Amino acid sequence: MTKRYILLALCMGLLLSQLQAQGIGMPSPPKRETRAVWLTTYGGLDWPKNKAVDAAGVEAQKEELRRILDRVKEANLNTVLLQTRVRGSVIYPSAIEPWDGCLTGTAGRAPGYDPLAFAVEECHKRGLELHAWLVAIPCFKVSAARRAGAKSVLNTHRDLCVRHGDSWYLDPGVPGTAAYLASICREIAAGYDVDGIHFDYIRYPEHAGRFNDRASYRKYGGGASKADWRRGNITRCVREMYQSIKAVKPWVKVSSSPIGKFSDLSRYSSYAWNAYAAVYQDAQGWLREGIQDLLFPMMYFRDNHFYPFALDWKENDCGRPVVPGLGIYMLGPKEQDWPLTDVTRELYFVRAIGLGGQAYFRYAHLDGNLKGLFDFLKEMYYPFPSLPAEVAAADSFPPASPGRLRGCREASRYVLRWDSAATASRNGGVRYNVYASRAVPADVASAENLVAAGLDSCSFPVDGVFCALNDVHFAVTAMDRFGRESAPVRFSAGLSGGSESFEGFLPHASDTLSVPLQDTPYLAVVDLYGRIVATAPYSRRLSIARLPRGVYQLRTLGKEGRSVGIGYFVK
Repeated sequence: MTKRYILLALCMGLLLSQLQAQGIGMPSPPKRETRAVWLTTYGGLDWPKNKAVDAAGVEAQKEELRRILDRVKEANLNTVLLQTRVRGSVIYPSAIEPWDGCLTGTAGRAPGYDPLAFAVEECHKRGLELHAWLVAIPCFKVSAARRAGAKSVLNTHRDLCVRHGDSWYLDPGVPGTAAYLASICREIAAGYDVDGIHFDYIRYPEHAGRFNDRASYRKYGGGASKADWRRGNITRCVREMYQSIKAVKPWVKVSSSPIGKFSDLSRYSSYAWNAYAAVYQDAQGWLREGIQDLLFPMMYFRDNHFYPFALDWKENDCGRPVVPGLGIYMLGPKEQDWPLTDVTRELYFVRAIGLGGQAYFRYAHLDGNLKGLFDFLKEMYYPFPSLPAEVAAADSFPPASPGRLRGCREASRYVLRWDSAATASRNGGVRYNVYASRAVPADVASAENLVAAGLDSCSFPVDGVFCALNDVHFAVTAMDRFGRESAPVRFSAGLSGGSESFEGFLPHASDTLSVPLQDTPYLAVVDLYGRIVATAPYSRRLSIARLPRGVYQLRTLGKEGRSVGIGYFVK
């Protein structure tokens, strides 16, 4: 995998340069962009398919999630939006709400492990961010109310609930609703090492004109128009949820998924389906107030329903990342059967205008490679890893750089190792990014040089022989939970390599190799094709003056051709 990334970086960098030189307008992949996918647990749509009713079911459910996250990582995405509050129920052991039935097939039944803790751990192993996705206002169908059990919000906070159609909802007009939702946010932020908390359906429902909030409007309206009052109610919920999270862990990224068209534009109508007027989300106002770190507007449209509204989000982003959600389910033959080009044009457009990344609804359609989308993303649109968009922090201090970077030979592999950053414990800790290039020093500003992002350990395996042959040079940075990077620490593994070399490579002056103590009559020098290119009687110093440049292995040479490897060296 490491060799593939380094080779791909070298080749794709050259390809992009050639395309740009020819005037072909394909925007280069940036080093920073949030690349997210919604992982739906409602009804097990994306996960889990296996039910955790016994030990075997638990392990099957875990293995299923591991495979999903491997697939996400394979596509070079960096963020998973995991549906954590489903419909008035959750996928973690909560003191506030009951277990969702997606895990065991039975509402209220515990699965025998903590799925959210497991998902966080597995995401971080892969350098992925995990954002807990909360469905905020809807609760559950009227028909499912009894099955929700004693911890159902209908039983614990009946005054917050209102029936709309065939479902129960929280009433945003009752002040206690914001506090209730904030308590769930606090519970997750305090109990889990999540990277973000993501609000979905933080709005009034479709056909809001029929929403039964007459009583709360009479009680709390305060003379405002009903439309302004409703927008204020949703904003109050967003504000209290945001503040509750930041009071616990300031680095947790807070986001929402508003309707994809904010409002009517001067030349383009939203046809009565927009965030501001139809469902009372003043999402651009949330950005101005600073109560959202980033937004994922649900832009499940195409053509003139997409492009003007994407520009509107960019023009009103207030310097915060806006990450359009793309409705890739529309590629399906049972939906709108869009051609792939409808999505790829949108992808290049949002990158060209400088939006904060891309998000995909939902995982199953990405995994299913509809119209070849997964292949396109992996091979063309995301040829390199990327760092998630940086978000605002209360202070201006980036993390300290990692300590000494070196290469070590360990058994049959080579490993980059570095010392942890001195400020690693501040602001939720740090993760590490690895860069590689043929340029000296390794350039950490170039996207094509990023070979690993978000590592939670101080090591990274590499192909030492490949790197030495191809003059590859490394740099490592520390990155805090806001996304701020440290200055790099650098290391040269290439043939032009300065004074440093991989530990485990045999030391030598320009023409003489130092040989470890061995019990052997002869020494053999072997090239990378396995051919013996030189032999000599054993000595602690071996002349290599006549060897051409390259990487070699030194071996013992005994009776009957017996041979054992001693180590590698670079000439």
